Amino acid sequence: MIVIGIDPGIATIGYGVIHKQGNKQILLAHGAILTPAHTPLSKRLLSINQQLSQLIALHQPTAMAVEELFFNTNVSTGMIVAQARGVILLTAEQHNIAVTGYTPQDVKMAVCGYGRADKKQVQDMVKRLLNLETRPKPDDVADAIAIAICHCQCARIKSL
Repeated sequence: MIVIGIDPGIATIGYGVIHKQGNKQILLAHGAILTPAHTPLSKRLLSINQQLSQLIALHQPTAMAVEELFFNTNVSTGMIVAQARGVILLTAEQHNIAVTGYTPQDVKMAVCGYGRADKKQVQDMVKRLLNLETRPKPDDVADAIAIAICHCQCARIKSL
């Protein structure tokens, strides 16, 4: 199984691609889809679709895991990110990839065993679980990798 984890955003969308083989997880790729500020929203959304389509064509994931949105302070920013998330879901559907959403607490529980872990703890566990030399940066990328790990862990539990 190849899973692409996505941390939605509008300026920076983190991604992490993991190959799960049995109990082993291998990080194939990670990075960020970037859209420039001061670009019309419609062009940013199109860019997300195009860049994500290229990643899908390159890595051929069989599943996509996307973080569920949570916002309570800036509703207008949250709505823009929700539109980007919609484009991400549409792109997955265009490529016939099953999508599963996970809350930040789900991800922290799967990766750290504690649903209120902080970002550093999540990054440290991602590093440890994937035998990486350094913690993944920036936060959006580390979160996306953690989301992919979460999906792998949940798929393993479901298969039992």
